[in-house]
Amino acid sequence: MLAILLTPTRPGAPLTRPDGKPLAAHLREQLRAAGARDVVLTDDLAEVAVLAGTAREPVLLCSGDLVAHTAVLRHLATSPLPGTVALVLPDPDAGPVGVVEERNQVVAAGSPAQAGSGAAVATLAAAPTGASGGAVRVSAADLPALVTAARSLAAADAAGGVDPTPALDRLLAELARVGDTAVPGMTIFAQRVRLLVARRAAGPAEVAAAEQAVAAVDADKAELRLSVKEKDDFFTTFFVSTWSPWVTKLCARLRLTPTGVTAISVLFAGVAALLFAYGDRPALVAGAVLLYLGFMLDCVDGQLARYTRHFSPWGGWLDTIADRAKEYLVYAGLAVGAERAGFTYGWALGIAAITLQTVRHMTDTWYGALHDEAAKRPRPAGAATGGLGARLSAASNKVQADTGSVSYWLKRTVVFPIGERWALIALTVAIFNPTVSLIAVLVWGALAAAYTLALRTVRARSMRVAVLTGVDTGLHRDDGPVARWLAGLGQAARLPGPLPFAVLGALVSLTLLGAGLAGVGTGPARWLVPLAVLVVLLAALPAAVPHGGALDWLVPAGLRAVEYLLVIAVGVLVDAPEAVMFGLLFVLALRHYDLTARLEKRESAPLLHSLGLGWDGRLLILALATLLGPTAARWAMLLLAGYLTVIFAVNALRGWTPRGIPGPRRPAETDPVTVGSEVTTPVGSEVVTPGGASPDPAAGGGPGMRERNG
Repeated sequence: MLAILLTPTRPGAPLTRPDGKPLAAHLREQLRAAGARDVVLTDDLAEVAVLAGTAREPVLLCSGDLVAHTAVLRHLATSPLPGTVALVLPDPDAGPVGVVEERNQVVAAGSPAQAGSGAAVATLAAAPTGASGGAVRVSAADLPALVTAARSLAAADAAGGVDPTPALDRLLAELARVGDTAVPGMTIFAQRVRLLVARRAAGPAEVAAAEQAVAAVDADKAELRLSVKEKDDFFTTFFVSTWSPWVTKLCARLRLTPTGVTAISVLFAGVAALLFAYGDRPALVAGAVLLYLGFMLDCVDGQLARYTRHFSPWGGWLDTIADRAKEYLVYAGLAVGAERAGFTYGWALGIAAITLQTVRHMTDTWYGALHDEAAKRPRPAGAATGGLGARLSAASNKVQADTGSVSYWLKRTVVFPIGERWALIALTVAIFNPTVSLIAVLVWGALAAAYTLALRTVRARSMRVAVLTGVDTGLHRDDGPVARWLAGLGQAARLPGPLPFAVLGALVSLTLLGAGLAGVGTGPARWLVPLAVLVVLLAALPAAVPHGGALDWLVPAGLRAVEYLLVIAVGVLVDAPEAVMFGLLFVLALRHYDLTARLEKRESAPLLHSLGLGWDGRLLILALATLLGPTAARWAMLLLAGYLTVIFAVNALRGWTPRGIPGPRRPAETDPVTVGSEVTTPVGSEVVTPGGASPDPAAGGGPGMRERNG
């Protein structure tokens, strides 16, 4: 990583520390310890443009007036967020310029004149939410925006004199203003400073005061506390995070990696599922305890990744997939346990649970994408600012800001997050039985789905953001070759938006399932299934139409509902083993979680994506197999599950290359530090990692699905 240290443009002698050492020299050492291979000191924005234009890796920009813990810079440099990240001070008056932050994104920075125009600028003028912290990590993909911003500011300086605002803050303001134009889809994430110290200093006295504040904080203890998410769900906050940091510290001392902790967590959940399936009362209680401990470790793997600063796309993906795989294995265990206890419909409850939860997660992911996009898009001039959706958004933001209140915890709990799901399963299975546990999960899950869907639908209509127009729609819809061919026909026919077609497909699938549950025989099924699939394929016609409607974020989840309901309907109509139906849904869910993880991490399509046939191809296979008879349909479901498992395994092993973010280090004696045109050789070759853990490029901990734990 290249670091560029931007010297302040304010007049006067260079800033010095109390020991007489220039602050710039100390910052150079800190940047090296944060992971920078080269450090360039300059006050020339034209040179910044040249350096950014030739860089092939992230660039860490730092202002020469920043006094902070080294950990602050290390956290910024190693942030797993898939884009540009800016350091933000919580006090709007703590830095030279203010910033507007919304949903963890910097949407405006600088003065209103620097920021341009829009609703965010009005907020910046009235009440900025924070201040520029004096450091920005620009991702490799966003470097063209940095080049554009630096060139623009250099040209302005040459034409009209130098702006006294520190260069770093001017660059941040310009990136927030023109970044999305230079690099479509560019996002500047905000990294807030808490527990550790970061201050901007204007003179020696302020430098000395800031250094004292830095010395007064134990950085290692603060980093351990920072490894715990600042805002988590009720159960996780009060029943896990109160003691999990001690386990995190122990894991770091034992040199366990986040991936290793994830594996142990999967083992605990797997054993718990077996106990739920085949155990008596003591075994059910033991399984509940293992489930709780597994969830604790599920939190620890993310905390360990943050504490040791070991992230990778592979690790983040593994954490996402492991979370869902564990939960669905537990559903399977509960289903077996319910049927062994005499309940006839145990597998039916498990199938309903996996379908409901997966479709819910798809809506979570896409609504989050919609909301993130709306946050950084200024409202068009003349657009209405009132309405029920706007009032609901304002009320929600007010509750979210009132952390610790009853309404805050109710809002976080009613949506049935993962911690509450694990707690409900553990308590109900230990006190009652697996049947009660599955019913409880379904009831609360259905109520949470109805609540979130209703509120989000109203709020989304007020956002007016075409959320799916900036991504590969076909990829994230999981369209196959037949759907893509039909999409060409639909595009030529100028069809309306895709949501009505997805809703039609879901209704047809639900109707077919109802027919199966009503006792329609296998004879009529030979014709009902192909007919239903042909109607459902109409949802592919508008696949190439822009998904710009206010509710088009529901389309991917709608297509998941279409496919899963049809799989269940076929299984019911041909009397397929329920375990086979569950297995096919399980591997389909993992495939779709893989796609949503790639969306959030900005990764490309899986290596063998086209071999997955798409939702359309898989449904056509089931329809053709049903025409051949019930036995052929049952075998088709089993073989399709096995085939998709192989595809998923290959993509898991080869499709996610472990590209770890290097751990923090001190510069080796042979690594030169560039300071302008001068080359110096620092001293020290020690590798430093908090807690003594060794770097592991394959370790996990990056952001995964919208629902995260730990």
